[in-house]
Amino acid sequence: MVTILASVFVLGILIIVHEFGHFWMARKMGVGVEIFSIGFGKAIYKRKIGETEFLVSWIPLGGYVKMIGDEEEEAGDEPQKHADPKLAYNNKPIWRRLLIVSAGPIANLLFAVFIFALVHMIGFEIPDTKIKNILENSPAERAGMVEGDRIVEIDEITITKWNELVETISKSPGRELTVKVERGGGTTTYLKITPATEVSKTIFGEKIEVGKVGISPDSIFIRYNPFEAVYLGAKKTWEIIYLTGLVVVKIFQNIVPADTIGGPLMIFKIAGDQAEAGLIPLLMFMGVLSVNLGILNLLPVPVLDGGHLVFLAIEAVKGSPISLKGREIAQQVGMFLLLMLMAFAFYNDITRFLTDS
Repeated sequence: MVTILASVFVLGILIIVHEFGHFWMARKMGVGVEIFSIGFGKAIYKRKIGETEFLVSWIPLGGYVKMIGDEEEEAGDEPQKHADPKLAYNNKPIWRRLLIVSAGPIANLLFAVFIFALVHMIGFEIPDTKIKNILENSPAERAGMVEGDRIVEIDEITITKWNELVETISKSPGRELTVKVERGGGTTTYLKITPATEVSKTIFGEKIEVGKVGISPDSIFIRYNPFEAVYLGAKKTWEIIYLTGLVVVKIFQNIVPADTIGGPLMIFKIAGDQAEAGLIPLLMFMGVLSVNLGILNLLPVPVLDGGHLVFLAIEAVKGSPISLKGREIAQQVGMFLLLMLMAFAFYNDITRFLTDS
């Protein structure tokens, strides 16, 4: 039940955000909206407000906004008749249509900034540079480090965050380091530690040699003011955008296995796991998923927003729309590719489920 509720909540919010981006921009650009639907298939709830009919449909795997005048028309055909031609999408300049199409993915990226900023304002625990545990017979123990020591310097470089400490040690396998630690009573001491060399894997599965000294951190609770939180939210969103793009590239380079691609079942499972872990993990997952949804929709596949942007860019260059037949063929190819990707993702999900069972 937790998994179902968490999944419906996460996907529902992200779909609403995406479609509202299209809806809001369409209205700002003077385009009428006939239908705003959350989900596909038969409607289980509908209500008309002004010119727009708002729907909630049975299949919660997407949504759509139906604008006045976005019907497909062949060049030279008589234009569709509308109650008010000024509200028709296909009567608007290309730049307005570009804004409308791109508004959905952009809304998802901005929503991710909001979610990550909210997480930073609520606060969370982060690893500290104070040592909580030391492994027996580890390089740290042999060097004389004790539990409660706080690492403040490595090779005369100030250390204030755990990730700085990990990065410095990881890059120094087999190399002696001079570590300055603070102890109880305000005393400081210098220790000579040589990180052991271990083979590890990057997040992409690539094997690398890293340095380890056998320590684990204490933790501290931290929160930020709204201004800092917004900045950190934007920074985190950019990091996820970059990482997502890198993963896509490495999948094509066969560095990241294709069987890591997940579909709806994987999303449902992770949403349930994160909901059970607490509010902050669930919000972080929603933010990451929002970034992925925004980027996915910007891919140049005809049935996605990115494909429509390509069509509009071609229209801007050649001075006329792509023929209806050309668009239909491109959309059929795009739909085939998208269905194949979804089928592959479902296959991976089911395989993982059976393996875990």
